[in-house]
Amino acid sequence: MSANLPVWKTERNVDSRKLEFNWVATVDHPLKNVVVTERIPRRVLGSAPSTGRSTPISAAANISEPLALALKKLDPLTEFAMREELDPLSKIAAEMDAVDSLSAKKEPSKKADEKRDKTDSWTSRKSGILQKYTTSEKLSMVTSFLLEGEKVVVRAQSTKVDKVQHRLEQLDSFEEGPQRKLDLSQAEYLLKIQQLNKELVQAWNMQQRVKALKIAIQCAKMLADSDVLPFYPSKFVLVTDILDCFGKLVYERLRAKAVYYKPGGKTPVALPEDFTPDMVPDSAKETCLNWFFKIASIRELVPRLYVEMALLKSYYFISANECPEALFRLTEMILGIGNPLVAIYARCYLCRVGLNVMTRHSETGYLKRNFECFLETYQHLFGRSATGDLSRQNISIPIYMTLYTPALDYIMEAVVQHSPESVLSELLEECKRYSNSSLILNTIMSGFKPTYIAQRTLQFLCMIGQCTDDGIPLHSLLRTLGLCVSICPPPAEQRKPALNAVWSNIAQLKKPSEYMSCVEIWVQFIARNFSTREVNTVLGDVLDHMVPNRCSEKFPMQLKAIVRHIVAEITDFEALLSMDNFLPLIDLFHDESTKVEVCKLILTSNLVEQKTNDLVTINALMYLGGILHDCVNALTPEDEHRQIGDILCNIVNLVDYGRDFEQQLQFYVEARGSFASFDAVLAQLVQRVNLLAVNTRLVVKGLHTRKTGDFVRACAAYCFITIPSIDSTKVRLSLYLLSGQVALSNHCLGQADACFRAILSVISELTPSADTEACLLPFVRKFLAVLLVVPDNPDRGILSVSKKLLNVLKNFGWSSANLCSIYINVIDLLAVMAQEVYPYHIDRVESNDALWGSEPGFIEETENMIAIIIGEILSLLKELGPSRKQTHLAIELFVRIMTRADLSVQETKQLAINLWQLCIKNGFADAKYMEKTRDYVLKQNNANLKEFKYSWPCPSSAS
Repeated sequence: MSANLPVWKTERNVDSRKLEFNWVATVDHPLKNVVVTERIPRRVLGSAPSTGRSTPISAAANISEPLALALKKLDPLTEFAMREELDPLSKIAAEMDAVDSLSAKKEPSKKADEKRDKTDSWTSRKSGILQKYTTSEKLSMVTSFLLEGEKVVVRAQSTKVDKVQHRLEQLDSFEEGPQRKLDLSQAEYLLKIQQLNKELVQAWNMQQRVKALKIAIQCAKMLADSDVLPFYPSKFVLVTDILDCFGKLVYERLRAKAVYYKPGGKTPVALPEDFTPDMVPDSAKETCLNWFFKIASIRELVPRLYVEMALLKSYYFISANECPEALFRLTEMILGIGNPLVAIYARCYLCRVGLNVMTRHSETGYLKRNFECFLETYQHLFGRSATGDLSRQNISIPIYMTLYTPALDYIMEAVVQHSPESVLSELLEECKRYSNSSLILNTIMSGFKPTYIAQRTLQFLCMIGQCTDDGIPLHSLLRTLGLCVSICPPPAEQRKPALNAVWSNIAQLKKPSEYMSCVEIWVQFIARNFSTREVNTVLGDVLDHMVPNRCSEKFPMQLKAIVRHIVAEITDFEALLSMDNFLPLIDLFHDESTKVEVCKLILTSNLVEQKTNDLVTINALMYLGGILHDCVNALTPEDEHRQIGDILCNIVNLVDYGRDFEQQLQFYVEARGSFASFDAVLAQLVQRVNLLAVNTRLVVKGLHTRKTGDFVRACAAYCFITIPSIDSTKVRLSLYLLSGQVALSNHCLGQADACFRAILSVISELTPSADTEACLLPFVRKFLAVLLVVPDNPDRGILSVSKKLLNVLKNFGWSSANLCSIYINVIDLLAVMAQEVYPYHIDRVESNDALWGSEPGFIEETENMIAIIIGEILSLLKELGPSRKQTHLAIELFVRIMTRADLSVQETKQLAINLWQLCIKNGFADAKYMEKTRDYVLKQNNANLKEFKYSWPCPSSAS
C-alpha cells in the first residue's frame, strides 16, 4: 500500500443492530377542530371570589375562514330585530317566502327538468336537420322592411292614442311598402338570416318595437316560400330560432312591466316564474292585448300564425285559459294552409311551442289533434299542386317524403310522450286506412317507444311488405325498424322469423348504399341475439356485396360501424376472431388510416383481456398487430406511436400457453420479429421471457434438470440478444440488470456475467450530462447491491467486475459531488464483502463469502480498494471546497468510517475526527443532525470510542 494512502482495516465483527426511533406522545390530532380554553372564575352570586383560581372550560372555537366571513349574512339578533319591525301580514309573507325558497333548494323543480328535456329534444334534432337538408340552388328572400340606408321617421306623439296610431301606420307602410327579391346562395342565405336576428335584437334594444315586429313578420313570410324544397327543413330551423328570440323578448318585456305588490308589502317586485293572471296589473294586460291586436292585423295567414305561435306564452298575462284555447284554435287554422309541407312544419312549431308553454299534462289533446289533421289532409301530399312543384324542381317522391320526416317525427314523439299506449293501436288502424302509407308507418316506428315496436316486429314487417306507395323507400323502413329492435329486441319466438324476413328483403337490395344503410343497423341486432354462425353468414353476404367493383371504398364508415357493433356485442373473443369472414372484412378497408382505426377498435375492446392459446386467435391477433406495426413511420406522432406500442404489448400479454414454456418462448421469438420497431414491445418481451425463466425455476423448485437448464439459458440468451435493439439507454440498463439477476437465480453464471459486463459497456458509451447523472446515480447503487452476491470468476481475479465498474465510473466524467457519493456507496459494498457471512444470498449460488472463505488475500484486496477510494474521496472533497455539499459528503464518509472501519487503527480514527472537525468548521452542518449522529456513534459501546467521548466539539456550541 502506498504511503500517501489512508490506512483502512475493515471491522469484521459487525452485529446486526435494531434501529429504533424516538417516540413522541401526542394527544391532539392535527386536523382536530380548534378548541379554545377559557378560564371563568367560580364565584357565588353576590359574593367575591373565594379563591384566585378559575375553572377552565373548553369550547369549540368559532373560527371562520375569510371567505365564510365575507359570505356570512346578518347575525340572528339583527334578523330578529328586523322581523319585529314588520307588520303581521308582512311577517306572514316573509315566512312563506322563506319556506318556498327552502323547499326550492331541497327539491329540484320538476317543471324546469321537463322544460329542459323538451328543449334538449329539439336542440339535438336541429343540428341533424341543418346537416342533412342542404342545397346548391339559389334561394330567394323578399325583404320589405327597412332597406339599407333608410331611416326611421320618429314623430312626437302627445297622447297614447297617437302613439298606437303611429305604430299601426308603420305596419301598414311595411305591408304596402317597396319589396326587393334577393337570389342568394346557401352560405349567403345563412349570413342574411344571422343578420336579421342581430337586427331584430338591436331594434328591440333601441326601443324600436315596430321594426322588431316587422323583422319577425318578414322572417315568418319566408316559411310560406317552398321554391327550394330540399332546403325547407333547414330554413324552418333557422327562421323559427328568430321567432323564438322575438317571442322571448316580448315575454320578458311584459313580465318586466307587470310588477305587483306582495300581500302586506310596500314595494313593487317582479313577477315570479309561476305567476298567475290575477297577479298581473291591468296596464300589463292591456299592453299584452295590444301585441295580439297587432298580430291579428297581419293580412297573410302564414306569418300571422307563426308570430302568434311565437307569442303564445304571453297569453298567460291575460288569462290561464287563453293559451290552451289558442292552441286548439291555431291547430284548426293551419288547415287553411294549402301547401302540405308548409302546413306540417307549422304544426311542428305549434307542438314545440305548446310543449314549452303548457303547464299541465292534461292539456295536451292538441298534440294528437295536430297529427289527426295531418292524416285528414294526407291525400294533399299527392295532389296536383304538390306534384307540379316536384316536377318543376325535378324531385322524386321518395326524396319529397323525407322532407316531412323531421316535423312528423317530432309531432309523433310529442304525441307518444303525452298519450297512453293504446293510442298506437289506433294509429296503426289509421295507417291501414291509408293503404299502409310508408310515411305514416315510418313516423310511427320513429316516434313510438322501441319496446312497443319490438313487441310487434312481425306485424310491422308485414305492414312494410304491404306498403303500396312510392313514399319512404323499403330500405329506410327496414332501417327504422332495425333501430327499434337494436335498442329493444323482440320476443324470443319472433327473432328468428324476423331475421329471415328482414334479410330476405335486405339481400335483394340492388344499390350498395341502400344495402349498407340496412346492414349497418341490423348487424347489431344479429350480433346481440344470435350466435357467431349467423353473424359469420351475414358478414359473408356483406363480402359478396362489397368485394365486386371495389364497392367497399365508398362505405368505410358503414363498414367501421359494422365492426364496432360486432366487437361490442360478441363476448367470446376467440369465437369472434375464428369467424371465417371477420378478417376478410378488415381487408375491405383500403384507406390505411381507417384500417388502423378499425384494428385499434378491435384490439382495445374490453374483450381483449382474455388469455388465449388458440392458434387461430393468436394468428388473427398477430395479423391485426402487424397492420398497426407497419403503419408507423418517421412522421407518426409520438402519442400515436406510444398508443400502438401499448396495444402491441397487450397482444404479447394475451398469449398464454400455460406450462408449455417452450411454445411460449417460440411465440416470443416470433413476436420479436414482427414488432421489432417498438422499444416498448421489445422491453415487454424481455420482461415476459424473464418471467418465463422465473416460472421455470419455481416449477423445478430451483433444482434444474438438463432440459430445464438448457431452457433457462435459452431465455437468458434471448434477453441478451434482444436488449441491444432498444434505443433507450435507461431501459437497456434496467433490463440488463434484471436479466442478469434472473440468470443468476437460475444458476446461469456465464449469462449473468455477460449481462453485467454489458452494463459496463453501456455506461462507458454514455454522454455525461446532468440528466444522465440523475438517472445513472440510483441505478449504480442498485447495481452495487447486486454485485455483492455475484461470485468472482477465478480466471479473472478477485473482484474483477467491481474493479472494472470503478474504472468505468471514474472515466465517465461525473460531477465531483455525485462521484464522491458513488464512492461512498462503493465503500459500503467492499466493507460488506469483507465480512465472513453476507447479509443476503441467492439460493444455491455461492457468493464470495463462501467462495473465498475470508481468505487473507481477498480481505487485503478489499481493504486496499477502500483505501484507494477514500483517497479519491478526500481529493474530491478538496475540489469541492467549503460548501454545503462538502459538509454533507464529509459527514457521510465519517459515518461509514465509524460503522465500517476498525477504529483500533489510529490513522483511521484520526481521519474520522478530522472529517468531523471539517464539518464543524464549514458552518453548513445541521446542528441537530450532527448531534444525533454523534450520540448514535457513541452508543455503539465501542471501546475505542470511550476515550474520545468528550474530545469532539459540540455542534450546537460551535454553531
